[in-house]
Amino acid sequence: MSSVVFYEKPGCLSNAKQKALLASLGHRLTVRNLLAETWTVARLRPFFGDLPVADWFNPTAPRIKQGEVRPETLDEPTALALMVDDPLLIRRPLIESEYGRGCGFEPGPLLTALGVTLAADQDLQTCSRSGPDPRCDLPADGAAA
Repeated sequence: MSSVVFYEKPGCLSNAKQKALLASLGHRLTVRNLLAETWTVARLRPFFGDLPVADWFNPTAPRIKQGEVRPETLDEPTALALMVDDPLLIRRPLIESEYGRGCGFEPGPLLTALGVTLAADQDLQTCSRSGPDPRCDLPADGAAA
C-alpha cells in the first residue's frame, strides 16, 4: 500500500481507531502530533482543498463550543491565522499521502484512494461513543479549557 502521514491529537480515541483502520489496510503510518507541528498558512492550507471554511474546524474544540470562535463567520485568511495560532481548532486528522492531503475522516476521494470504505452508519470522525470524549479536545497540557 502507501505511506501515510497522519497528524493526530495524542490520546484521541477516534484518531486511534482511524490509524488502526489505515494500518489494517496495509498503509505505513508516520504519526505526528498535530499540536506540536510548526504550522504555517502555506503548509496548512492544502489539507482543506475546496471544503467550505467552516468544515476546516474541529467543532468540539473548546473555543468553538464556547462560542469564542464561530467558523461559519470566518473568511479563509482569518480561519488559517486562527488555526496556525491554535492547532486544537484544526479538524483532525490531517492526512497526507501520495493521493493527496485532507482533513477529517469522512468518505471522500482521499479515503477512497486509500481503500477506506465506511458503512453508512460507521462514524470514525466523531470522537464519541454516545457523546464527545473530553480527552480529545483538552489543550496540549491536558488541563480543562
